[in-house]
Amino acid sequence: MARDSIIYEKSRRFASRIVRLHSHLQKKKDEHVISAQIVRSGTSVGANVAEALYAASRRDFLNKLTIALKECSETIFWLDVLRDTEYIEGDGATSLTEECRELIRMLIATVSKLKEPTNTAYEVKESVAEYDFDFENPLFKEGGLP
Repeated sequence: MARDSIIYEKSRRFASRIVRLHSHLQKKKDEHVISAQIVRSGTSVGANVAEALYAASRRDFLNKLTIALKECSETIFWLDVLRDTEYIEGDGATSLTEECRELIRMLIATVSKLKEPTNTAYEVKESVAEYDFDFENPLFKEGGLP
């Protein structure tokens, strides 16, 4: 995976948006607890993708991307809590959630492919169109996202 990969770029842009959200919540809404949680999980997605660039092994690469996937899931949880408590609303909240869900779909597709016993390549696609989004995670309701 290269620094110009679609997952790297999207996770970096997502982290930047989360940092701006964190700043907004602290300065404008005087919210410090959940904003601290979401900045940790939201920026950790990109940090783990970046660490995967220099993975020591296939197992390490898969582990970093799996952690990034878990951090995306946690970030969606915190976005939902912020929306439920009316700290965020509108198009900005929706677009952050959709951006995170897109990262989840890409990470699930990549992690699933890497877990296939016949796949030996470290494979991260360069464009969104190359991802197979038909994976059905049994933890998700009706094959959809949480």
